[in-house]
Amino acid sequence: MATNKPITIGDVEVKPGQRVGINLPIANLYTSTSLHMPVKVLCGRRAGPVLFVSAAIHGDELNGVEIIRRLLKRRALKSIRGTLIAIPIVNVHGFIDQSRYLPDRRDLNRSFPGSAKGSIAARLANTFLKEIVLKSDIGLDLHTGAIDRANLPQIRANLDDPRVPDLAGAFGAPVVVNATLRDGSLRACAAGHDIPVMIYEAGEALRFDELSIRAGIRGILQVMRKLGMLPPSERTTNSNTVIARSTSWVRASTSGIVTGTVALGTRVKENDRLALISDPLGDHEEPIVAPFDGIVIGSSRLPLAHEGDALFHLADFRSVGRAEGIVEEFAAIHDPALRRTVEPNLLET
Repeated sequence: MATNKPITIGDVEVKPGQRVGINLPIANLYTSTSLHMPVKVLCGRRAGPVLFVSAAIHGDELNGVEIIRRLLKRRALKSIRGTLIAIPIVNVHGFIDQSRYLPDRRDLNRSFPGSAKGSIAARLANTFLKEIVLKSDIGLDLHTGAIDRANLPQIRANLDDPRVPDLAGAFGAPVVVNATLRDGSLRACAAGHDIPVMIYEAGEALRFDELSIRAGIRGILQVMRKLGMLPPSERTTNSNTVIARSTSWVRASTSGIVTGTVALGTRVKENDRLALISDPLGDHEEPIVAPFDGIVIGSSRLPLAHEGDALFHLADFRSVGRAEGIVEEFAAIHDPALRRTVEPNLLET
């Protein structure tokens, strides 16, 4: 097996066999202090792919921060081939402020490729692109739903890229969405440089969700095994997943108080009731119904809605029944309340 190559992040060279923490300079604040992005680089002794795993591009999306923190403690990483670049907090400004955005009110994930002389968002995007993305072969970017909106664990990726479907399946999320590229996003920018990036969406902003965290750690390790960065697991595990043919948001048809909402992962049939919207006096109630058979993969957490607000994200599958079974199996493996019914080794992969 060939020897791995050293990698340089910022002005720090990490040699094969080293595990190094790097504080990547981001900006000078008006408090006469400097802001840095924390990066951990694990450079294996043997050659292999360079994988980056990032979180908190939106500063209030916390699940990924905890996923990376726990991932870096795994003993399995001692035998890594290739290089893992872990960036638990990309949007350091937003993380400090518990905000999705940067101080200039821009969305970092709409600011790529950025510019070295632009706004805070442009400079941060440009630094991340040059120092992390362009030095990698593939990326995993960890997200959650926005504030008051939760997502069922899912992978979003360009399945038309022949390198991606097997890796998306290996992650083991119950749902894979063939998502279009959005201008200015990290994924679109990386694709322009022929670097595939998969998005893991799970949970909601400003909250830790244990099921989503466990699934994220396990998924990253399984992707690393698929890439040959880690030895195969000693125990065979199932990574059942289904590809959504399409997804659609169901919106509020009127304004009011939302009650009786169905849970994430629920299988619904066309015209099934998803929730009720009523006025505060209870004189009028209007059901919100499913427009097609599918699985609920995202939902609003707010009990209040204005007309037109997005309430439920439904995914359409070739076989909704099979999708329902995979969601239930996924929950049985990762849900802390059910973990005693699952073999411990499945939780620790």
